[in-house]
Amino acid sequence: MSTQTIAVVGSGYMGGGIAQVLALSGATVRIADISEEIARKNYERLIDEARQFVADDLFPADAVERIEANVEPAASIEDAVADADFIEEAVPEKIEIKHDTLRRISAAARPDAVIGSNTSTILIGSLAEAVSKPERFLGVHFSNPAPFIPGVELIPHETTKETAIETAEELVAATGKETARVKDSTGFVLNRLQYALFHEATQIVEEGIATPEDIDTIVRTTFGFRLPVFGPFAIADMAGLDVYSFCYASLQTRWPERFATPESLKELVDAGKFGTKSGAGYLDVPAERTPELVAYRNKAYVAIKKLMDDLGPAPIHPTS
Repeated sequence: MSTQTIAVVGSGYMGGGIAQVLALSGATVRIADISEEIARKNYERLIDEARQFVADDLFPADAVERIEANVEPAASIEDAVADADFIEEAVPEKIEIKHDTLRRISAAARPDAVIGSNTSTILIGSLAEAVSKPERFLGVHFSNPAPFIPGVELIPHETTKETAIETAEELVAATGKETARVKDSTGFVLNRLQYALFHEATQIVEEGIATPEDIDTIVRTTFGFRLPVFGPFAIADMAGLDVYSFCYASLQTRWPERFATPESLKELVDAGKFGTKSGAGYLDVPAERTPELVAYRNKAYVAIKKLMDDLGPAPIHPTS
């Protein structure tokens, strides 16, 4: 992918961050915005940011030189996309703005160029209505801050070609990030999970059970502490799906509908599939790998705690 020409349309903080990581992967990147002046202004900001990231040891020592060599502000959207192999739309999260931008991209891009959208919530199928040859279009959702968050959601719609998805996977892999394919559904996966957690957290505050500060402490030091290493299904398998079933039953004494036991969990428990201890669960990790998994888990948690101690507390609250 290092020889690819990529256009990023929308050069704000998300689009700019995406342009940085693509440039560092070796791609030629053209950024565009509502005017050449804004694109150039944001280009200068990207360079200044990269210089600071190098000083903070967050980017490689030659990052500024590589970004300067590989990123170029374009005079217009049309100029940016004209000969691009891949185009990433990263304009504001309003469907009218995205539709207008995608129409301009479609009209000026090569017919074989793959087009991605960085939308975080709008259905890809709805955005595809503004794209000519919509089979080349999909969601390619980076997270903020794009230079440092390693996961990217890929969201094809009903007619997206496999080759377009593979192109996006290769492009993202070249940046060192990881991709996951998800179906086109409101909120996709990232925001559906993120907002579900936030909604429950606000309910706890409103019920007077804990403060926002204490909830944040619990999340980052307990189950959230595990999340850099394991996702919810791996965590459930290791805890024991039978244990999860018992906990759901307890929660149902207060919220029978809100915490109804998932059908998939019932089916697994009824089948005697309790997770890693039985060698089968959501992820079907063989039982003989449990000691290796536990050793990895413990090593990871100690390493994460050490990192947190080295970083010190986040500068959220005023110092006394």
